[in-house]
Amino acid sequence: MILAESIIINNNLSVEEKYVELIKQVKSLLDKKDNLLSNLANFTAALKQTFEKISWVGFYLFDGEKLYLGPFQGRVACTEIKPGSGVCGTAAEKKETVIVEDVEKFPGHIFCDADSKSEIVVPILKDEKLYGVLDLDSTELSSFNETDKKYLEEMILFLSQNIL
Repeated sequence: MILAESIIINNNLSVEEKYVELIKQVKSLLDKKDNLLSNLANFTAALKQTFEKISWVGFYLFDGEKLYLGPFQGRVACTEIKPGSGVCGTAAEKKETVIVEDVEKFPGHIFCDADSKSEIVVPILKDEKLYGVLDLDSTELSSFNETDKKYLEEMILFLSQNIL
């Protein structure tokens, strides 16, 4: 049996319209009955496939002490990050989304990818406890904004309430 999953987003849509379409499709793509790693892998693939501005997207999952690399799309990455370190660790520690327009100007930024210029990191909370973070990088400055924050947080809320 062959199962084919696909994400179909019109490239002519605005960023906001792409998110609206993507959220609908991700909600039907992800299934709590599937393996968690498979769901997280498809989640990252859907984002990477939809937005050309994303050079790297992935999850760092919290084991109680550190964030460790989970499913991702992009170049080889750092395998662990301490809470409070870099953009991912800062978002994890504060339990709030962090948008960085220029990573060169973020104190303590961890350069897993030397080509990364901007970043957004969304914490994943389950029952008010840190589960991990979703990290998106771009090779362009100022790639992420409040629109990305709004829809990525909505997607993460769906993930934490329905899949984790």
